[in-house]
Amino acid sequence: MSRASRAASGLPPQSQRAIAQLGKDISIARRRRKLPQRLMAERMLVSVQTLQRLEAGDATVGLAVLASALHVFGMTQRLAELVAPDTDRAGISEDLARLPKTTHAVSSDELDF
Repeated sequence: MSRASRAASGLPPQSQRAIAQLGKDISIARRRRKLPQRLMAERMLVSVQTLQRLEAGDATVGLAVLASALHVFGMTQRLAELVAPDTDRAGISEDLARLPKTTHAVSSDELDF
């Protein structure tokens, strides 16, 4: 069994639901734009079957296929922002928790460049 299929089969239910919803949303976005699957697949440089798997929420579809679909929709930036550090609330909270409780003034010795 490949790594991709092991990872996909071990996904928690909430992740499976999120991927299924992503597939449905891609299908809706395509249909809103009145793009037939054949034309969308051509623009993505994939087969119609691969697009169908993406729209069905198949977790084994590669990230490049998702990126290609977003590119066709003009939404590539959304992929870049998924886990952007400035929007990572949990990461920001961790950083804040690690801040020192007290600070001291910088001495002139510490400013020696």
